[in-house]
Amino acid sequence: MPFMLAGLAALAVAVMGMTITDLGPWYRSLAQPGWAPPDPVYGIVWTTIYALAAIASVLAWNVVHTRRDAETLIGLFAFNGFLNILWSLIFFRMQRPDWALAELIVFWGSIAALILFCVRRSRVAGLLLVPYLVWVTIAGLLNWEIVRLNGPFG
Repeated sequence: MPFMLAGLAALAVAVMGMTITDLGPWYRSLAQPGWAPPDPVYGIVWTTIYALAAIASVLAWNVVHTRRDAETLIGLFAFNGFLNILWSLIFFRMQRPDWALAELIVFWGSIAALILFCVRRSRVAGLLLVPYLVWVTIAGLLNWEIVRLNGPFG
């Protein structure tokens, strides 16, 4: 049951983020750095990250022993999912990469908090979240370059 719930939660975040993401004319008009990954890479990486996060959440869930730890784990993952979706909303729908960059700092911190919480309970769970942090770091650098190359916005 925990695997199903974690999988459904990851799928919900992925679908909401995908629905909000608009690669239409506005996005296509943005100058991108030469090192930006090709579009298909994003789907492959995000799918992998969501799968790893779902597995990590179950591994951590299986070793929490207190209600407080269980609530903290759920809260950290829920807050992170919210920030994940919010970044897409700000960047793509509001067309504000500058604001998205500021939000990404909090988003990145939520992943770091998840890793720290999980690794103290399950080393494997914490390590499974490291690619998420690495990818969002790369996304942050890309976001920074888009702001630098295209700003100001608004």
